Amino acid sequence: SVILSTGANNYSAKMWDLSVTVEDLGPDALPITVSVTSDLHVGGVILKLVEKTQIKRDWSDHAFWWEQKQCWLLRTAWTLEKYEIHADAKLLFMQQHKPLYVCLPSGVTLRLRACFSSSVFKAVMGICRMLNIRHPEELSLLRPIEHKKKKKDKGSAEEVYDLTEVPLSSDSKPCLYNGMPAHFADSPQMESVYKMLSGIQPPPSPETLAKLYRPASVVDKAHIHSRWLDSSRCLLQQGIQENDKVCLRFKYFAFYEIDPKYDAVRLTQLYEQARWAILLEDIDCTEEEMMLFGALQVGNEVCGHHVVIPLWQHHSCLYSLIGICLPQDNLTAPDLNDYLKIFRPKKLTLNKYKQFWFKFQDTSISYFKSKEESIGEPIQQINLKGCEVAPDVNVAAQKFLIRLLVPAPEGMNEIYLRCENEQQYAQWMAACRLGSKGKTLADNSYQSEIQSIRSFLAMQKSSSNSQGNAHANDESINAHSLVSPRYHKKYKTKQLTPRILDAYQNVAQLSFTDAILRYLQIWQALPDFGISYMVVRFKGSRKDEVLGIAPNRLIRIDLSVGDVVKTWRYNNMKQWNVNWDIRQVAIEFEGNINIAFSCVTTDCKVVHEFIGGYIFMSTRSREKSNTLNEELFHKLTGGHEAL
Repeated sequence: SVILSTGANNYSAKMWDLSVTVEDLGPDALPITVSVTSDLHVGGVILKLVEKTQIKRDWSDHAFWWEQKQCWLLRTAWTLEKYEIHADAKLLFMQQHKPLYVCLPSGVTLRLRACFSSSVFKAVMGICRMLNIRHPEELSLLRPIEHKKKKKDKGSAEEVYDLTEVPLSSDSKPCLYNGMPAHFADSPQMESVYKMLSGIQPPPSPETLAKLYRPASVVDKAHIHSRWLDSSRCLLQQGIQENDKVCLRFKYFAFYEIDPKYDAVRLTQLYEQARWAILLEDIDCTEEEMMLFGALQVGNEVCGHHVVIPLWQHHSCLYSLIGICLPQDNLTAPDLNDYLKIFRPKKLTLNKYKQFWFKFQDTSISYFKSKEESIGEPIQQINLKGCEVAPDVNVAAQKFLIRLLVPAPEGMNEIYLRCENEQQYAQWMAACRLGSKGKTLADNSYQSEIQSIRSFLAMQKSSSNSQGNAHANDESINAHSLVSPRYHKKYKTKQLTPRILDAYQNVAQLSFTDAILRYLQIWQALPDFGISYMVVRFKGSRKDEVLGIAPNRLIRIDLSVGDVVKTWRYNNMKQWNVNWDIRQVAIEFEGNINIAFSCVTTDCKVVHEFIGGYIFMSTRSREKSNTLNEELFHKLTGGHEAL
């Protein structure tokens, strides 16, 4: 360094040269030398540097990055002396917000501007605010998994949606227009991106599924969970550079206040994360559960070409799991009356189906001896509101039954209606479903219900055809896209399809949103739900074991046999801490129970953050739901580094 001021005893008055690289000048530009004093504050250095560049532009998003110390100089009022910066410091002057590739749970990749200078926790908040995802504390970023065997697929370039022009907002709640954030309503292109973010993606092809990485063991799962970024440090401190790729995922499986009306993107992405966990066998389930998961996905596969159905457009409407119909302009109720057969199962009798003239009105069915007598009083009127409606259909056998369980003082009355053909069945079944929900035929979802039922009948017909003809072109559903690869080997498509369709009959009446919620509900009920795995070495033990971290407990798992050895619940935890010198986590539980372990596959900070994160999630309350206590989160998850 060159001392420009001579003879002065006051150190602060001595001038010296500071070398700064300005990123905006390009990679080949030489560093700029700025003459400074040690008592000059960082803001003053920025002013001198900007004057020297002679470039007129908005520099407000720029800050210094100190390469040797791997830290940002964000306190502009601090002096160089306070930061302990000397002439040998290498400073980089660059933007704090830079482009980043973010892969969402749905597999969609976005290119957006993220904050590289604030903590990952804050950066995730900014990304979620842009995408209209509430409760960003449940999500975080992790490094992508390196695929061990990279197959070069011709023409498989990944499509990326560029959102780098979206202005960054500091508002906690985005301004909504037509159910979506204002920045997505600016153009048809941006609107289509939001529809894609809030719409279910088509099931992957079996070929795609086979190529994706599937954890083969609990150690593989531990490898994935070790890739979470540290929430209390910034992206740059963790080696994430401009235009690098990271994955946005739900990290903490404690979901707070899910409301389809406000959580279109959040709910969609949560569903996608659950679906991939099941398809890639990241979580175990029984064969029956797998068929039900497959059945709840059927709707997206049935359309010959995939149509993205944004959740935010129909959170309150009855969209069936399959079949989409535009709202009807004419809201007058269509007439529905025809000859049907009715049968009431009774003990010790062999009642046969009897034909009557049926009339559907409001939410009730009335039947008469004949069409001519329908002007008078009906033989009986059946109020459908609150009743259970179930299909009993076999297209191959031309069996079209509607089973009604009608509430009565003495219990439930069972009634079967028999239709003559597919068209009649679709109309009456749709009407009964609406009536059971207290809706009339004037409801604009009546036509979509009919379409849904027709699609289901077409699938069953196609399925029965393909069973009879091995070469039949089954264009309805690709069953191997709906279940995990282990079932691809176990069953052929023509064996799988009828099983999925059988399971589908039990959920066919669900609305689109309800089907997604049911999928998540079954996922959350699985025994292994929400467990993140880490390979650890317990104090006093000579072998590696697995620590499972769940939303409400810690689980000690024997690595050799996979059995649960011990479970400790958070509500019995008195305190936990990390000895950062020997990298060991120590936890004290009630009843003088103490455990300690070191981490094998990851840094103990990851474990510390998981435990603290779940404790934090349990502190959220409805009264404070709009304010996120970021300080408490870092206090619980950050260890001494955050303090």
